[in-house]
Amino acid sequence: MTRQIRLNGFIGFSPVHLSPGLWAHPRSRGAEYKDLDYWVELAKILERGKFDALFIADGIGVHDVYGGSADASIRAGAQFPKHDPLMLVSALAHETRELGFGITASTTHELPAVLARRFSTLDHFTSGRIGWNIVTGYSDSGARAVGREQVIGHDARYDRADEFLEVAYKLWEGSWEEGAVVRDRAAGIFADPAKVHRVRHQGPHFDIDTIHLTEPSPQRTPFLFQAGASARGREFAARHAEAVFVGGPTKASVAPGVADLRARAPAVGREPASIAVFTLATAIAAPTRDEAQERLAEYRSYTDPDGVLALFSGWTGIDFSTFDLDAPLARGESRDNAVQSVIDSFTVADPDRVWTLREIITHNGIGGRGPLFVGTAADIADEMEAWVNEADVDGFNLSHAFVPETFADVVDLVVPELQRRGIYKQDYAPGTLRAKLTGADRLPESHPAAGFRNLGFAAA
Repeated sequence: MTRQIRLNGFIGFSPVHLSPGLWAHPRSRGAEYKDLDYWVELAKILERGKFDALFIADGIGVHDVYGGSADASIRAGAQFPKHDPLMLVSALAHETRELGFGITASTTHELPAVLARRFSTLDHFTSGRIGWNIVTGYSDSGARAVGREQVIGHDARYDRADEFLEVAYKLWEGSWEEGAVVRDRAAGIFADPAKVHRVRHQGPHFDIDTIHLTEPSPQRTPFLFQAGASARGREFAARHAEAVFVGGPTKASVAPGVADLRARAPAVGREPASIAVFTLATAIAAPTRDEAQERLAEYRSYTDPDGVLALFSGWTGIDFSTFDLDAPLARGESRDNAVQSVIDSFTVADPDRVWTLREIITHNGIGGRGPLFVGTAADIADEMEAWVNEADVDGFNLSHAFVPETFADVVDLVVPELQRRGIYKQDYAPGTLRAKLTGADRLPESHPAAGFRNLGFAAA
């Protein structure tokens, strides 16, 4: 069977996500990020293109490493201001019928019972189209926002995340048995208390004694995305994730991490192919190659270099404001508690390429650190097929220069070409987001969440 390419639209709830400066382009609607109509239009464009999900990045910190302040990111509107994406989902779900929603939330900054209730509520309101992009946080700025002096250590964050997921699984999968909700009007019984269980959990990070406040939703556990690419992050993903988001500028920088992730799956009882891998990419499509290149040059004329480096400094924890823009980026340059894979994807993972900061500004300035596919629909389809075949990814989290143009061009030009080749769906599969992606509404028995079903926590 021909492998089908999957697509998500990747964006942040800000004037600019990964293309600093592009909010100012005359055709950009980025400055309208706070208007609901802007988001409804985007969701409808993606659904018209049969995208699997609108994937919204988030974090509670501001990029304040570059130059020792947040000035550059504030001036550029680069992931600032930043609204709460969970607030969007109900409205967008009401205006769509098939599109999924992948929403980022941190296990370091949230509480399990509170976040579990939010996602269960959204799973009801979307008829099962909600997914959680599980992150652990990486910035001191985000840590200070919740009262910590600095971010928790990298591997310790994943230890906390493992326990967070255990508590969430108990709430989603075990607190309410199947058949607990009876809605018996004649008897005046809404739910059977014998089938609703109290979750008691004591561990290093969480001490919980509660009943999940939301009745079972279509998926129970939301579809699980995960975005960690370090060795500890891949260990976590192999255990928990149904889809993993990776990023790097070349196939050579991404393929080893994908192979390592899939190799880890059998050790935790999961099939390697059961984990879908989405890689970051940006597609600049036009009817001709010359038009596509002209469009790219036009976009780049709006790039804000300081905004690009503000993001890069924030991700890596390194203040690049004093670095020589034309010096090679040093291998092994990193900060333990930041996003460890970002520097590695430009140095260690692709040793045949030497990057300078000036080149990174050009590369990252449109759509972030993933590859940039520029050309006709056929050119871009060729590149996507090559990535699937050579890096073993299943699809792409597509970034953008600005909304709506970049996504509309992909939907109008690239999607029909992928469909013509038989490597992209003609229509959505029925059911929940999980059913569309895996064929089943609920997590399989091989997933660790299944171990918390029907345990009778009241007796625990």
